[in-house]
Amino acid sequence: MKMPSCFSAHQHASNLSPAQKKLQGLWQRGCDFLGSRYGILGGAMTWVSERNLVSAISNAGGFGVLACGAMSPDLLRQEIIATQALTSRPFGVNLITMHPQFEDLMAVLIETKVSHAVLGGGLPAASFISTLKKSGIKVICFAPALIIAKKLIKNGADALILEGNEAGGHIGPVSTSVLAQEILPVLAKELPIFIAGGIGRGEMMISYLELGASGCQLGTRFVCAFESRAHPHFKQAFIRASARDALVSVQIDSRFPVIPVRSLSNAATFSFLTTQQNIIDKFNKGLVDLKTAQLEIEHYWAGTLRRAVVDGDTENGSLMAGQSVGMVTQEQSTETIIQELLTQACQALETRTLT
Repeated sequence: MKMPSCFSAHQHASNLSPAQKKLQGLWQRGCDFLGSRYGILGGAMTWVSERNLVSAISNAGGFGVLACGAMSPDLLRQEIIATQALTSRPFGVNLITMHPQFEDLMAVLIETKVSHAVLGGGLPAASFISTLKKSGIKVICFAPALIIAKKLIKNGADALILEGNEAGGHIGPVSTSVLAQEILPVLAKELPIFIAGGIGRGEMMISYLELGASGCQLGTRFVCAFESRAHPHFKQAFIRASARDALVSVQIDSRFPVIPVRSLSNAATFSFLTTQQNIIDKFNKGLVDLKTAQLEIEHYWAGTLRRAVVDGDTENGSLMAGQSVGMVTQEQSTETIIQELLTQACQALETRTLT
């Protein structure tokens, strides 16, 4: 059943209900910073957050974020230009600081006049942040702890995203609710802070906004949007899954670190355990050195996300998903998803007003 819209496309500010005005006030700072109507960011998901989904989120009033992933500078340039052709609204581009061509990718953002850069995958150097900002690009960084958040502010970050352990893909060790309690009371007055990880409904967005957040980022919730080009088999895996199916990858030997990734359990999950053990056995027998063994384990997942998202191999590919996957129950338009979130948020605010 389609829920009633919280905000109509042409609704004038003077006609907003008390709940709508309250919601707008709660995330106005975030909306002003992003240049969007709503303080809702789309999480950057490799192979999923491409031109079609990103533009759809921005066109629906949110803020789409293009996932660069392992793209080359030329490929990223093409994707940005294609996205700009589909929307006149602002959107961001997520870059991974560990990318071997990171500086070339930054140059592409500057060349194509992208409004916002979202930097992940490590602590970006102050010089990188400065280069982007001098070109008029607003810089958003991920902060998995208070001490890192303060460091990022010192390095010049314009805004932060606090992404908790409940999120899909590469994750940190701390839950979203704890990060929010740890960082928002201390830093929310200094700059816009957005909350991510495990958010699937509007009521939860309100909770973080009332704690001082300027908006929220959702990734998993948008995977099954009609505009998402993810393979139908990939989408069906999300629709069938429950929160308990989204598990963190297991490391079996501390000498061979595994970057924790949250994904839906499948054959590849168990194969990864076997692969780790086989490589460790080779090392213990002196057949490979430590670095070679570590790299073999690290490269196991290379290409498996594409195998699942693009090719639809949901058994042997990586099904990166957050724990909010249990709230993804059907394919919907991006606009409907956003309107549902807004309606849930407004209803929660109305209930609080009445009580």
